[in-house]
Amino acid sequence: MRPALAVGLVFAGCCSNVIFLELLARKHPGCGNIVTFAQFLFIAVEGFLFEADLGRKPPAIPIRYYAIMVTMFFTVSVVNNYALNLNIAMPLHMIFRSGSLIANMILGIIILKKRYSIFKYTSIALVSVGIFICTFMSAKQVTSQSSLSENDGFQAFVWWLLGKYKNYNKANCLCSIGALTFALLMSARMGIFQETLYKQFGKHSKEALFYNHALPLPGFIFLASDIYDHAVLFNKSELYEIPGIGVTLPIMWFYLLMNIITQYVCIRGVFILTTECASLTVTLVVTLRKFVSLIFSILYFQNPFTLWHWLGTLFVFIGTLMYTEVWNNLGTTKSEPQKDNKKN
Repeated sequence: MRPALAVGLVFAGCCSNVIFLELLARKHPGCGNIVTFAQFLFIAVEGFLFEADLGRKPPAIPIRYYAIMVTMFFTVSVVNNYALNLNIAMPLHMIFRSGSLIANMILGIIILKKRYSIFKYTSIALVSVGIFICTFMSAKQVTSQSSLSENDGFQAFVWWLLGKYKNYNKANCLCSIGALTFALLMSARMGIFQETLYKQFGKHSKEALFYNHALPLPGFIFLASDIYDHAVLFNKSELYEIPGIGVTLPIMWFYLLMNIITQYVCIRGVFILTTECASLTVTLVVTLRKFVSLIFSILYFQNPFTLWHWLGTLFVFIGTLMYTEVWNNLGTTKSEPQKDNKKN
């Protein structure tokens, strides 16, 4: 029952979270910092009350290790949200972030000296090709809105990677693809760091969730001006009456509140899933959740998505499933009952 509940929480929480995030980003594309701050604050307060027991419960993993992990986690969260302000549609943003397998494999080879099977290398190639197709086709779409002609597709692609279109803020030191690539690699490095910590101190997922959200809060001081500016913009949005409650508030604050709640539901669902199911099941559920979120984003918000985008998406998700060896494990699972019957 609990695994079924966890799967429901993951799909309901994570998919609806994408909806409210896009509603926020469409109205104010640069609102990523205030969204991240609100999510971090909510999860940190909840963890302080129920996990840290108002600070009376000492951490199982030394704080200095959490400080390193938090630096990586905070950077990844801010950069991923910052990428939304760099002319990237939400579907492409989601597809690119699905390329975490590539980053994990590269850093695993470099840092942990791992070696993989041909099957897994093939899956990574599929993911890479899928991301390239979607990136290139999105660049051609941006070209049609700029001064470059469609025949200059490759030039448009290069300029898009460098962030030199007129609708970009040239003062930004990170361009769209650069920001997402950096976040991918940093996230993979954080995963390897967590893996070594859990091997040494044991798995403490709820504790890590709390410290990963509580310790970065002082860092938002450097983003206070941007957070305040967007809070003012949120206050100026049109009023919205919450159905069933009768409370009226600016609609952007309602979107943010729902984003926080759905983000919490999503994280709680993933946590329950990791305690009840094998890692393969967790990976498969999260992958399918990304695919459902992608489809819903395209249909609901009518984002431009060509046949090439669909092909790239198919490559990404087939490659992800191949990497997790879903079919091999399903075959093993089916064969186990037959072996048991023979023994009986």
